[in-house]
Amino acid sequence: MQSSTFPLAQACSAVSQYSKAALPTIVAQFCGNAVLIFFATILVALCADLVLVPGEALADEAPLSIQEAQRRAVERSRQIAAQNASVTASREMAVAAGQLPDPVLRFGIDNLPINGPDQFSVTNDFMTMRRVGVMQEFTRSDKRELRAQRFENEAEKSLAEKEAVIASIQRESALAWLDVYFAEAQAKVIAQQNAQAKIEITAAEAAYRAGRGSQADVFAAHSARATLEDQASEVGRRVANARTMLARWVGDEPAFSISEKPAMDSIRVDSSTLDMELGHHPQIAILTKREQIAATEVRLAQADRKADWSVELSYSLRGPAYSNMVSIGVSVPLQWDQRNRQERQIASKLAAAEQARAEREEVLRAHVSEVRTMIAEWQNGRERVARYERELLPLALERTKAARAAYQGGKSTLTELLLARRNEIDVRMQKVRLEAETARLWAGLNFLFPDFASPSNANDGASK
Repeated sequence: MQSSTFPLAQACSAVSQYSKAALPTIVAQFCGNAVLIFFATILVALCADLVLVPGEALADEAPLSIQEAQRRAVERSRQIAAQNASVTASREMAVAAGQLPDPVLRFGIDNLPINGPDQFSVTNDFMTMRRVGVMQEFTRSDKRELRAQRFENEAEKSLAEKEAVIASIQRESALAWLDVYFAEAQAKVIAQQNAQAKIEITAAEAAYRAGRGSQADVFAAHSARATLEDQASEVGRRVANARTMLARWVGDEPAFSISEKPAMDSIRVDSSTLDMELGHHPQIAILTKREQIAATEVRLAQADRKADWSVELSYSLRGPAYSNMVSIGVSVPLQWDQRNRQERQIASKLAAAEQARAEREEVLRAHVSEVRTMIAEWQNGRERVARYERELLPLALERTKAARAAYQGGKSTLTELLLARRNEIDVRMQKVRLEAETARLWAGLNFLFPDFASPSNANDGASK
């Protein structure tokens, strides 16, 4: 009989030279009985994971971190360029709105005869004049300042919208990164269990050939592996879709690898000061700027109760026998029905300002409630993940270990081992899914604000 020693280097070397389909043959070369085959195949499968899997997963560049994904997403975004253009447009309009209106050039002919001996003559009749003049409206300075201020408020609103866009991009790109990370984590769980399923198939076939097992055990092992293959196919689809969504943010780089997940034990908001912090949230800031714009329009409507005057200066040229003339005039709008015009406009602007104020307060209340709920769910998710790590997963592993020992000792059937293995898979997958849900809540909370505009220092977000 061959030695029961199974050198790790020798096994890894063998695996690197043969395909995974040749594992039973490789095992048989090193071991001589069914028990040794079982343990040796475990070691060979682990070597296969060490030798083959990392080599396939390695990319030429450094793994993509969540921070790098966010940076690339912000750099590639055209929404930010659009918001910058909006800011520029509003500020340019603010300068233009602060100026006096353009002067008006006016020219014409006054008192032109249309019959008689001087018909259509511009020089014979003493009343006929060729006139050229300039009219200027002198808009009150307070009105011009308010109009300029309105567009400055529009520019500030665009800046708030830009921060909201940056926060949204960072949040969505982080969520896309997390989707890839946890989809691949599920794929790893399935791959590990699939390797174990192959080992169990080899062990079941060896036991059947040795007369210690039944053909039903062989079929059960193959069925379990087929189920895992189906799950692997489904998870593979999720990985591909998640990578496609991440590429939408970071660029079309299908070969990128994902780095380790960041620490998710803290968030940048504190539930005890949430009302104050969310008052500076980009979405609330946009509504605040809208309220300021509405208030400026109220003041502008109030200023319109004082009419703007226009001044006109003209020069009139008459025939050679008559003197030329200069005229000056002032135009004043007659606000003879202020009650139904100017006052109505003021009332309309006041109502619009009240609407903007009420909408901002309502959105702030809803946002505070939503964020408080997210914080509670995030804290509960952390507790559940800790419970899985502390209790549920170790218990599932011990159950599988006990079932394997009993099966190897001939005290239980392969079916019981497969049930324990299935339970372990379910616990592992549920843990990954729970971690993914908790991580998505973390991203939603941690990137409520752009990372360069954190409202407070990092804290655990707990109300203690």
